[in-house]
Amino acid sequence: MGTAQSREDRITDSESDEGYEEEEEEEEEQYDDALSDHQNTQSSSSTSTSSAKWVISEKLTSYSFTKENGDNDENCWVLEVGTKVRVRVSTEMQLKMFGDQKRVDFVDKAVWALKFLSDEEYRNFVTQFQNCLFENVYGMEASEENKVKVYGKEFIGWMKPEVADDSMWEDADDLSSGSIPVKGNRELMEEFEEAANGGVQSLALGALDNSFLVNDLGVQVYRNFNRGIHGKGICVKFDAGGSRIGGSPSSSTPKKALLMRAERNMMLMSPENEGKPNATGLKQVDIETGKIVTEWKFEKDGADITMRDITNDTKGSQLDPSESTFLGLDDNRLCQWDMRDRKGMVQNIATSGSPVLHWSQGHQFSRGTNFQCFASTGDGSIVVGSLDGKIRLYSKTSMRQAKTAFPGLGAPITHVDVTYDGKWVLGTTDTYLVLICTLFTDKDGKTKTGFSGRMGNKIPAPRLLKLTPLDSHLAGNNNKFHGGHFSWVTENGKQERHLVATVGKFSVIWDFQQVKNSAHECYRNQQGLKSCYCYKIVLKDESIVESRFMHDNFAVSNSPEAPLVVATPM
Repeated sequence: MGTAQSREDRITDSESDEGYEEEEEEEEEQYDDALSDHQNTQSSSSTSTSSAKWVISEKLTSYSFTKENGDNDENCWVLEVGTKVRVRVSTEMQLKMFGDQKRVDFVDKAVWALKFLSDEEYRNFVTQFQNCLFENVYGMEASEENKVKVYGKEFIGWMKPEVADDSMWEDADDLSSGSIPVKGNRELMEEFEEAANGGVQSLALGALDNSFLVNDLGVQVYRNFNRGIHGKGICVKFDAGGSRIGGSPSSSTPKKALLMRAERNMMLMSPENEGKPNATGLKQVDIETGKIVTEWKFEKDGADITMRDITNDTKGSQLDPSESTFLGLDDNRLCQWDMRDRKGMVQNIATSGSPVLHWSQGHQFSRGTNFQCFASTGDGSIVVGSLDGKIRLYSKTSMRQAKTAFPGLGAPITHVDVTYDGKWVLGTTDTYLVLICTLFTDKDGKTKTGFSGRMGNKIPAPRLLKLTPLDSHLAGNNNKFHGGHFSWVTENGKQERHLVATVGKFSVIWDFQQVKNSAHECYRNQQGLKSCYCYKIVLKDESIVESRFMHDNFAVSNSPEAPLVVATPM
């Protein structure tokens, strides 16, 4: 039994939804920290909208988990509360627990709070919810045996976080330099705006003089300053001897831009077919002259192949003036491409027609890996995210066999990032971010990362970064998390300080140090994997294409971070 509450208004700020105020005619109960107020949640957030109030929907109600036929005639668990709520059990509900208040909040067309009469009833609900969620995700009952089947014995901490070894989070905490909490710095909100002439597709931040926005017209050049990026009024048009970049009109605008060779060259990749990211080749632009100097083809053993993503060999290799190689990813391929021929000679573009990139190393996997995204560390180790939610770690010496493969939590990984030192991996899913600590102690007592060796039994449990149910509701039904990034360093001994992701019109910023702190208030009274709801929101007028922190070079001495660049379509 419980009290059901619905919430449909817009709000100010967000951070801990500590409680709600409930006024009743016969008896008046008050809970501390009124939720309608929302101020103490995220005093640092800049989402300012009209105040939201809790409306009592049913003073006394009942709930049940029932099995019903889903979209594909599969049975799925549904939560029903009284007459008002009927929702499929999924992470899209954004269920948030308040153990100290015997309460859960969740989203189902509006935001609802369900308050239980006893601690036992509350815990029983949370356990049932988690079991139903497991079954809906994996199609099997949430038994111990099935959990081992899904996660593997080594990842016992992923299914039973209470037995996981959290000491690595704490040790890593000690190693990192202290960061200033986001909410402590007013300067963070100083804002400058630049017009981008519309149609923005992607953002390529430079660590040196310039950064770049790719839009429908071409590549817009911006000057890097320690307070942001400013337009230089230069646009490299997509025009190479009369042929538009990409060949066909539908694929003419590149979706991916990669800086190389001390940021004097840019690789532009356009999807071959609308709606799919895979490309058959790319164009190399000389930024100084604004000309497309080469149109490269992806080829292996004489056959044309596609790539869905490209990235630099290492976190800092775009600064290397002699860089001739970069990494490529396709649904079932991971490789390194070389712009030199097999003998290591620079190819003569004038005589070779459309030159072919040399596949210098890599592996074509049997079907089924369904790679989606990847990123590289400072030393060239590679992290790859998959459709099934798995995150694999490859050492720089072998792309054939992952050193470590973290099990999925059910949702596809749409974007992945990794810290310069390889100790932390950030995976983005539609409804949450997953932060993984890759550190472990080997049999000789040495601390290593999962890129260099197979992680043993004492693997730390991941942490989830989520929006509160209210912010998730305000972000809009169809708005999903995308592009989760760490702030950007390219130097040993320097620690990333923030994480940023985009959802709808929100750029959401977490303090990295705070997320790593196991004693952080967000984690109290939670069951299951630790979830952090302490963030700052930067709100824009239109949906955001990408949010990224500039290179650490551009952090001014008294600032906790380099500027955040937020790109919208305009």
